[in-house]
Amino acid sequence: MTVLRLSHAELCRVLDDAAAGSRIHESEAAALLQLTGHEIWKAAAAADGRRAEVVGDTVTYVRNMNLHMTNICKNRCSLCAFGRKPTDPDAFCFTDEEFREHARDAAKKEVSEVCYLAGVHPGFTIENYEKMIRTLCEEIPGVHVHGCSPDEIAFAASQSGLTTKETLVRLKAAGLGSVQGTAAEILVDSVRSVICEKKIPAGEWLRIIREAHDIGFRATSTIMYGSVETPEQRAHHLSILRDLQDETQVFTELVPLAFLHRNTPLEKNGRVIYGSTGREDILLTAVSRLFLDNMRNIQVPWSKIGQKMTQLGLMAGGNDVGGTMFADSLSRTAGAGEEADYFDPKDMLYLCADMGRKLARRDTLYNILE
Repeated sequence: MTVLRLSHAELCRVLDDAAAGSRIHESEAAALLQLTGHEIWKAAAAADGRRAEVVGDTVTYVRNMNLHMTNICKNRCSLCAFGRKPTDPDAFCFTDEEFREHARDAAKKEVSEVCYLAGVHPGFTIENYEKMIRTLCEEIPGVHVHGCSPDEIAFAASQSGLTTKETLVRLKAAGLGSVQGTAAEILVDSVRSVICEKKIPAGEWLRIIREAHDIGFRATSTIMYGSVETPEQRAHHLSILRDLQDETQVFTELVPLAFLHRNTPLEKNGRVIYGSTGREDILLTAVSRLFLDNMRNIQVPWSKIGQKMTQLGLMAGGNDVGGTMFADSLSRTAGAGEEADYFDPKDMLYLCADMGRKLARRDTLYNILE
């Protein structure tokens, strides 16, 4: 790995420019991602100042619930500990009634958003996705359904003899509220061939997000960091997202997803020994805030890095902690503890008060509710 070093003067210039709202270059972002020592905190401080200017001192969250319909997946990516073959003893797929029961449970929890998460089941067609979305809308009146990654959309289209745009139109008619920007991982095909070889290529991911924008969807954006990619490839991924946001303004936020390595094929075959480090977690948040000058919201996903590191991320450019979730099976199977299941707003409030910030509940599209 090439380590890009910035002199003290260069670092001060880059941070001052970014803090003032000037656009920094991809190579500068790559260099910032490789900072060590006290320079990490200089980047975090610059990002925190930029955060205060862009969004103020309010930390947001959404009251949501994750529903994991199935862990059966055609991909079974090297970075994933969740996916199973249909013949695996711990494979599962909810019946329609089981899924409806989980939807009723979400309604009791008074969520405003439900995230449909699952493996890409090899037997699913567009009708399966439509049925799940309609069930959620029936059981939770007024809920925002956030789901269907570009990879799922591409597969549903292929299974059903549709174009991806036709698939998106049907999902919207069924009640889908916004598209998940997951399956992005790292938008560099040489990396994707190692960590998610069966998922759609980077260009296809971008094309489907553009189509989603064209028919009126908003989407999240994500980056999965800490596996086999380099800092330069992380910076390139962020640059691709920034360019697409310039073009469309489709993204509501960036969600940096720390790679959890335990029980993944990448760990089992010796390609990785560790996931992301705390240094990388802080810098990914800080650099995202400084580099993505067209993205208002930078989430710090607590289920991936824990609540204490989340608080540090909120002091390094982050302004959102994601959702209450109530369940995150994907993170738990990759080594996160039981605390990955639920973040009580009372605990969020405590952490925010501890650092002198306010907490507000939002909806999926970042409208403040209370």
